[in-house]
Amino acid sequence: MEILKKVHREITPLSPEDSFLVFDRVKDDFDFPIHFHPEYELNFIKNAKGVKRIVGDSMEEIEDIELVLVGPNLHHGWVMHNCKSKKIHEITIQFHEQLFNTEFLSRKIMKPIKDMFDRSIHGILFSNKTTKEIYGRISQVSRLDSMDYFLEIISILHDLANSRNQRLLSTYTANRESFENSDKIKTVYEFVQENYHKKITLAEVSDLVNMSHVSFNRFMKKRTGKTFVEYVNDVRIGFAAIRLIEKDNSISEIAFNCGFNNIANFNRVFKNLKKCTPSQYKNEFSGIKRIL
Repeated sequence: MEILKKVHREITPLSPEDSFLVFDRVKDDFDFPIHFHPEYELNFIKNAKGVKRIVGDSMEEIEDIELVLVGPNLHHGWVMHNCKSKKIHEITIQFHEQLFNTEFLSRKIMKPIKDMFDRSIHGILFSNKTTKEIYGRISQVSRLDSMDYFLEIISILHDLANSRNQRLLSTYTANRESFENSDKIKTVYEFVQENYHKKITLAEVSDLVNMSHVSFNRFMKKRTGKTFVEYVNDVRIGFAAIRLIEKDNSISEIAFNCGFNNIANFNRVFKNLKKCTPSQYKNEFSGIKRIL
């Protein structure tokens, strides 16, 4: 099917020091391509009747509200399809596959969560009743801080794990251990995460993974859906967006601290990626939090 021909690996904004990343936003479109990543993703969607959900080999038109847990490296995405709504409420919670180690998950109290994580490699759709019951709590997560934030997400995961009428979505599961060139993607990811605020050249990164400039750019396009320059800009804008919400610095300071030495270029790239100006984003975005 045409929609699945451009599945690519997303590199999320989560750094190794983070626990959870929460996006809470109202949007008028689903324009992100079908993708996969090694992080778990819990995705709540409201006011989106008619949207098509793709999780593994499952494709379904959704109702007005839904909640899905996607396991590591399972491709997924939502597309507008028959949806006419312009006020789609989306809350996405992402966390590292290794956030909870094997020893911790082996504890009796964690068994329901461990079992849910094991099932999530197929993608899990929670019941309409469970989704409506959890909505009030999940919509407040991005407004919490520090340990309250961490503990509430654990509590939500525990309640979801014990909820009734869960449905597995995909008949096949992703290979959780081996993706083509995953080591190179990991090397690039770590390098850009550490150096996004500096000048980064195609030459130094292609040398880092022992590839020619042309081969490396082709590799990045295939695996992330972006050229290397586009990918670096995407990472920088991701960090800038977080700072716009959580910091009181000026927009020009944030642009400089995220690797842009030209405010006009920063504004252009930001608007291209976020569909609004940095000022509008700061004023209108409903929330994002990270635990460092």
